[in-house]
Formats: sequence, C-alpha cells, structure tokens
Amino acid sequence: MVEVEGFSTQGEDPMGKALAFLVALIAGVVVVGWVVSSLIGPALFYLIVGALAIAGGFYVYGKVKKSIAPGTRTQRRIEAAQKTYRMRNR
Repeated sequence: MVEVEGFSTQGEDPMGKALAFLVALIAGVVVVGWVVSSLIGPALFYLIVGALAIAGGFYVYGKVKKSIAPGTRTQRRIEAAQKTYRMRNR
C-alpha cells in the first residue's frame, strides 16, 4: 500500500498501468499502420493518413473555437484576466 498525503492505493500503481496502456496503444497503431501500408501501398496510405490528420485538426480547431466563443465561461475568464492585467500595469 502506498500513501501520499491522504491518497492511498493498493496493488499496482495506476500511473504504471496508464504508461503500459499508452505504450501498447502506440505499438498497436504502428503495427496496424505497417500492415495497412503494406496492403494498400505507401502513396495511398500517406494520403489517407494526411486526410485523417487534417480532419483531426479541423475537429480540434472547431472545439477550441467553440470553447472560447463569446459568452462562454472560458471567454469570461480570459476577459477578466486581461482586465486584471491592464489594471496592474497602469
């Protein structure tokens, strides 16, 4: 049992499990990518990977843009921090 300031765990370290899961996930992606690449050809594989990367970028951009839109909590916090900064640096 490991105790750290009121936090205790029994058995395995959860960080170790997370790290093992991450390594397994990366290895799985590499193996699947290698197999798919060898099956459909490298040029088409890179076109598909590029399209997925661009689509993921648009997805993240949309989420970020929506999260800091006017009237959201994040936007109000940003505006409050800017106001505080301006008042301190008069």
